[in-house]
Amino acid sequence: MEPLSQLAPAKVNLALHVTRRREDGYHDLESLVVFAGLADELDARPAEADTLTISGPFATALGNGQSNLVTRAVAAFRARWPGAVETGLAMHLTKNLPVAAGIGGGSADAAAALRLMAAMSNQPIAVAELADMAAGLGADVPACLVSRPLVARGVGEVLSPLPDFPAGHLVLVNPMVPLATADVFRRLKAHDNYPLPELPVPLTRPAQLGIWLAETRNDLQPPAIKLVPVIGEIIERLAGTQGCILARMSGSGATVFGLFGSSGQAHQAAQVMRAAHPDHWVAAAPLILP
Repeated sequence: MEPLSQLAPAKVNLALHVTRRREDGYHDLESLVVFAGLADELDARPAEADTLTISGPFATALGNGQSNLVTRAVAAFRARWPGAVETGLAMHLTKNLPVAAGIGGGSADAAAALRLMAAMSNQPIAVAELADMAAGLGADVPACLVSRPLVARGVGEVLSPLPDFPAGHLVLVNPMVPLATADVFRRLKAHDNYPLPELPVPLTRPAQLGIWLAETRNDLQPPAIKLVPVIGEIIERLAGTQGCILARMSGSGATVFGLFGSSGQAHQAAQVMRAAHPDHWVAAAPLILP
């Protein structure tokens, strides 16, 4: 049997507002989330037992044991739907995205594993049940199951997919400094910021998106810059490239994105950033549209 494959696209928070600190210690968020045409790749074929091998540019940053989110996702699926996938799975993850980078790499990998398991299942798997289980694996996993433009609320589990979204291109720059989400939240000063403004309907033009984004922010960006000051330098340099609509940190960092209206502008900006920061990870890709 030919292996089944799933892409695990990079998740980018174009805006992220922290609106409340909950009694359980977590935070309620509101975020406009998009996905880029840059992805890890997960392949699976039937085998006697579940195994995971990893290759790719960032393979050495990951273990393939029980702590790996792909392994955890497969185990959670089997516990929820025993016998639905009748064989073991030999899985191979090509790790193209940096780890602990604020672009949902591990969560996207887990979501890809869940989609693979559902595709190989001998019984129908309700999307709502799969999303509910995904939330138990991590706050970003439900959004990564969708991998299309959406607004995420709660801790990330309340999703509103967007039926329309303007075409655009992203440049992603990571300084190769891992940044733990918990460390960033620990340094967050205000925990009750105002929510996202209302999105235009329909949202179809880049100019609409740019105007809306100008009224938003990433509340995690200031504490992240204090921990990793080069994030601020990357934002400033990327914002100065030709055609950049917005430069901002994604998620809890340390990846910075630049939003562009055309592929040519994005690739030119990526060249500028590679020349200025040859030791950083730099990539350009289109947005994945609804």
